Amino acid sequence: MSTDRSLAEALADHIAASGDLRSPEWRRAVLDVPRHEFLRDGFFRRTDEGHVTGWEPVLPDDPTWLPACYANASLVTQIAGGIVPRDIEGRIFRQPTSSSTMPGLVVRMLEELGVEDGMRVLEIGSGTGYSTGLLSHRLGDELVTSVEVDPAVSGRARAALGRIGHHPRMVIGDGLQGHREGAPYDRLIATCGVLRIPVAWLEQVKPGGRILATVGGWLYASELACLTVHEDGTAAGRLLGGEVSFMLARPHTPPPLGVLPDFAREGTERECTVPGDALTDWTARFVAQLAVPGAQRFSLMDGDGDMDVLLDVHGESWAGLRNEKGRWIVREGGPEPLWRRIEDALLRWGRDGAPALGSFTVGVSAEGGQTVSWPSSAG
Repeated sequence: MSTDRSLAEALADHIAASGDLRSPEWRRAVLDVPRHEFLRDGFFRRTDEGHVTGWEPVLPDDPTWLPACYANASLVTQIAGGIVPRDIEGRIFRQPTSSSTMPGLVVRMLEELGVEDGMRVLEIGSGTGYSTGLLSHRLGDELVTSVEVDPAVSGRARAALGRIGHHPRMVIGDGLQGHREGAPYDRLIATCGVLRIPVAWLEQVKPGGRILATVGGWLYASELACLTVHEDGTAAGRLLGGEVSFMLARPHTPPPLGVLPDFAREGTERECTVPGDALTDWTARFVAQLAVPGAQRFSLMDGDGDMDVLLDVHGESWAGLRNEKGRWIVREGGPEPLWRRIEDALLRWGRDGAPALGSFTVGVSAEGGQTVSWPSSAG
């Protein structure tokens, strides 16, 4: 047995043991679709220096490359919107912009998608093409369409798929607009995060069809949402839980912070009702971003210590939080009291028993309005 085949079997066994791989069809796909072929251009390995995150290239001539290709881990494949591993030597200190998703998560999503023979699937975000290859293996090339906004990323995915004998429809374009030419689809799956489900997706999926996408926000807590499209053009479903994170679709990324207010002196100050470290909890942070969807979060360091900051660039509201000898103090400015809104949402969620994200429901109107709610203790 070849090394890569034995590695693929070990990967399949690992994903099955976790409960994410449940069906023989997807197991065959994991065994037959070689992940390393989608990583021939290498990947970036994370290296931390103090508080700074860097990335160094790992290429196929590195002995760690092949085993890493079959680890159940996400692998960064592009930095800063266009830099790939073969472009650099040493380290780079910029943000990742494309990756090969953790295989266990890919398989979990494909299992949750609930495809059956003969179904047409639209994939949003081709990435390396690995998930496209799994779909093509399961359904056949002619039933799979994959949309990718980055021409270079799409080209590499197409080449990798060709190397293993798959030729699905690969489209370069804005995945948030779907691909009307191939509609209607039975299933739609997105491998990028979105702030809200686009209307175009609802319009291109058949009534009774399913949409699986990661819904999140600028506080970077996100979850898989599984929605069913209805005859009236709406969609409804639930979050699946599990703290799933994808890079946001580029049009949904947050705006630049711009000129910052004087967080230490402007606004008004008070003691917090909810401590500032509440947002270290994933679910609490998800609830918070429902309350302040336009807010971004970052830290500032000055002579008085660290400050946790929330800033809504468009709304011009902000909140700065400090821990002073065990007491959390917030200073808020602008037209909307951001931390007050977060406190109100978190206290209401707590009164309802702090339900887990897997119990949250999602509804999308035909016009694109989106609601996310949790079960209330009041019924």
